[in-house]
Amino acid sequence: MDKYIGKRLDGRYEIKEIIGVGGMAMVYKAYDTIDDRIVAVKILREEFLANEEFRRRFKNESKAIAVLSHPNIVKVYDVSFGDEIQYIVMEYIDGITLKQYIERKQRLDEREAVYFTIQILRALQHAHSKGIVHRDIKPQNIMLLKDGTIKVTDFGIARFSRSEQRTMTDKAIGSVHYISPEQAKGEFTDEKSDIYSVGVMLYEMLTGQLPFEADSAVSVAIMQLQREPIWPRQINENIPLGLEQIVMHAMEKDSEKRYQSATEMLTDLEAFRKKPQITFSYIHDVDESPTKYIGEIGENDTTVSDEGEETVKKPPMVAIMAGIAAAFIVVIVAAVIIFYNVFMKDGPSDEMPCPNFVGLLYTEVMADPAYSGYNIELREYENSDQPYDTIIRQSPSKDTPIKSGSTIQLVVSSGPKTMQLPDDLVGLRLNDVKVKLDDLGITYTVEERYSNVVDGKAEYEKDMVMQTNPEPGSLIATGQTVTIYVSLGKAPNLVTVPDLKNYTKETAEQLLLNYGLKL
Repeated sequence: MDKYIGKRLDGRYEIKEIIGVGGMAMVYKAYDTIDDRIVAVKILREEFLANEEFRRRFKNESKAIAVLSHPNIVKVYDVSFGDEIQYIVMEYIDGITLKQYIERKQRLDEREAVYFTIQILRALQHAHSKGIVHRDIKPQNIMLLKDGTIKVTDFGIARFSRSEQRTMTDKAIGSVHYISPEQAKGEFTDEKSDIYSVGVMLYEMLTGQLPFEADSAVSVAIMQLQREPIWPRQINENIPLGLEQIVMHAMEKDSEKRYQSATEMLTDLEAFRKKPQITFSYIHDVDESPTKYIGEIGENDTTVSDEGEETVKKPPMVAIMAGIAAAFIVVIVAAVIIFYNVFMKDGPSDEMPCPNFVGLLYTEVMADPAYSGYNIELREYENSDQPYDTIIRQSPSKDTPIKSGSTIQLVVSSGPKTMQLPDDLVGLRLNDVKVKLDDLGITYTVEERYSNVVDGKAEYEKDMVMQTNPEPGSLIATGQTVTIYVSLGKAPNLVTVPDLKNYTKETAEQLLLNYGLKL
C-alpha cells in the first residue's frame, strides 16, 4: 500500500487514493479538511527530492500555474516545498485525458475536434499573455470533463518567455511526437512552439493517427525536422479543406510561416466553425485528383467525317441482338428475386426495436458494449439547452424495427450558444465593466460587498469590481446573467453597544466613550 494513502499532509489534506502516475510525481485524490472540498495533490517522488533539476521543474510548475487564472487551466490552491516532501495542491478534475478519449473513439468528428481545440487555444492565449510557454502540449496533458470542458495541465517544463533556452539533452524536452522542430533542434522556443503542438493534436483528432511515428524517439525527432506529414484529407477524405489548411498552417516547419499566436489560429477556427466551407490562402494548392487515363480510339468509336461533323459508326446486328438478350435475362432474374422475397421467404425476422438514445450521453453510448452491434454515427452537433454531449435526436427513432448492424445517426448537443466573458474585469471601476458587458450584450446583476483588508487597507477600493460569477474569461451561454461583485471599500469597525438601562446619563455617557461612541 502506498505510504501516503490514509495520511494527512500538514494536518489538512487527507490522502485518499492514487489517481495518476508521472515520471517525477504521483498524483493523489485528497480531501481538504479546511475548505471542505476534494482536491488533487501532486507529490514529488522521494528519489527526486535531492535532484535539483527535478525540484526546479516541480517548483516551476506551481509558479507557472499560480500566475494563471483561466477556466481552461487547472487551478493551484496550495504548495509546500519542505525538505522531506514537496507537493502541489490543485483543482480535482473528474474526467479523462484527451488521449484516452482519442484512443476510445479512434477518430473525432470535426466539430468535436474544433470545439476542444478552441478551448485549448484559449488557455494558451491566456498563458502566453502572461509570458508563459507551456512547451509540453499533448493530449496526455489535456483533461476532458464530462460536460466537454477542457483543462490544460502539467506546466512542469513551462518557462517564462524571457528565460533561457534549452537543449536536446535537457530532460524537459517534452513528448517527441508533439514537439516543434525548433524544440527538436534545441533552439529557442516561444509561443509558436505551442501552436505547432496544437496542430499535431488536431491532426491526431481528425485522422486518428500521429503525423510521424517510428521505432525510436530520435527517429521521430528527425522526422519532425525533415519530413512533411501526409495531408489529413489523404487519410480522412471527410475533413473539410479549410480545416486541413488550418492544421497544416499550424504545423509549418518554419515557425515564421506558422500561426504567430494562439489568437491567429483561434480566429481561423472560429471562422471555420461559422462557415465550414471556408478556405484559406496560405497553403499551396495540392492536386488531389486521381490520374486520368485516355484509352485508344477503337474501330466502333466516335470519328470525324470529311465535313468535320462528328459521327458514330453503327454497331452490327449481332451486337444489337446480344444487348436485347442480356436485358431480357436481367428482367427475369429480378422477377425471380422479387417473387422469392415476397412469397417464398419464411422464418423468423431478425429485426428488433431501435433503442432510445435521446437523453443519453454520446461518449457513454460509444463506450457501452451493449450498443456494439449497431453502426452508430455522429451526424452533427447542434446548439441546445441540453448539456454538452447529450443526444437530442436520433434516426431511426426509438422502437423502429431495425436489424443488427444497422446504421443509427445521432444529433448531439454542443450546449447552448456560448460567448467568452472578458478576462480583464477584476480591478476595473463598475461603470467601465458595465460598458464592456453592455457592448457584448451580456446581462448582469450587481452585488455589493466589503473588500478584504490587506496591510490595513481595502484590497479593492470602493466601486471597484472584485470578482464576477462566472469567473472572468469563462465561456457563458448566450442570455446567461453574470453577477458582478463590487467593493464597498473597507468594512467599518463594528462594536457592540452596551446595555445602558438603569444607568444615569453621566454614567451612560462614560460607558459609551469607553467604546468610542457618543450619546
